[in-house]
Amino acid sequence: MRKNIKLTAGIAATAALALGLSACGTSSDPASSKGAAGSADKPLVVAASPTPHADILNYVKDNLAEKAGLKLEVKEFTDYVLPNTATQSGQVDANFFQHKPYLDDFNQKNKTTIVPVVNVHLEPLGLYSKSLKSAKDIKPGQTIAVPNDTTNGGRALQLLAENGLITLKPGVGTNAKLSDITDKKGLEFKELEAATVPRALNDVDAAVINGNYAIEAKLEPAKDALVLEKAEGNPYANFLAVRKGNEQDARVQKLAELLNSPEVKKYIEDTYKGSVIPAFGAVK
Repeated sequence: MRKNIKLTAGIAATAALALGLSACGTSSDPASSKGAAGSADKPLVVAASPTPHADILNYVKDNLAEKAGLKLEVKEFTDYVLPNTATQSGQVDANFFQHKPYLDDFNQKNKTTIVPVVNVHLEPLGLYSKSLKSAKDIKPGQTIAVPNDTTNGGRALQLLAENGLITLKPGVGTNAKLSDITDKKGLEFKELEAATVPRALNDVDAAVINGNYAIEAKLEPAKDALVLEKAEGNPYANFLAVRKGNEQDARVQKLAELLNSPEVKKYIEDTYKGSVIPAFGAVK
C-alpha cells in the first residue's frame, strides 16, 4: 500500500530549527555523521514535490525498490525551501525537486551544503493563458505573471525574450531580473511565488509556470503551453540531491540507479507524454 508522508507545520518548524542548529554543528553531531555510514536496513527518506517527483519516487517504491533491496519513504513538500532545509538538518536523507541553477543559488544564500547525485528528468517551463491562443496575441498593456525566485524568475524572462516578448540586457543569462528588461514592449509583470502562479491565471493575461506546477494545475505543457522551453541543451534537469558527504550512502546510490533505469524512463514517457522528459546521467 502506498504511504506518502505529508510534512506538518510542526515538523516544518522543527526542520527550520534543526537547520539553524546544524550550521554550528561539529562532525560528532548525528546530522553531520549521517549518510555514508547510514544503515542499509533503515528506509531512505526522500523529500519531493508532489508531481512529478513524488509520483516517480512512488513508482520506484511500488515497482522496483523491494526487488533492489531498498526501503523507500517519500515526504511530499509543496514549496521550494523546506526540502533543502530538511535535507541539511538530517530530517530527510535526500530530496528530489530542483535543478542546478536553483540549488547553486540556494546554497549560496543559505550556507547549505546540498549536492546533486544524478539527473532524472526535465520539466520544460511554459507560458500559459486562459484567454489567449498564441504568444502572438499578447499585446501592450497586458500582464504576465512570472516566478519571483532568482533562478526561475530569470529562466522565465529568458523564455519570454527568446520568443520576442521582451528584450533583455546582453549577457544577463538565467540571472535576469525585471530590472534587466530593456524593452517591455508595453507589458506589465506580476511576480509571484512559483507554486502560486497557476492560481493567478484567471487574474492575468498570461503566466510563466514551472512544469511540475503546471501538471498539478491539470495543464498539459506539451499541448497547452503557448511557448515551451526546448529540451536540447537545457541546464534545468531535476536531480536527486543529498547533504554533502552522503553521496556514497549505499541506499542513495541504489535509488540513483533505479531513477535512471529503463523502467523509470518508460514510466515518465508513458505517464507525461512529453510534458516531463527523461534526462538521465551525471549532473554537469
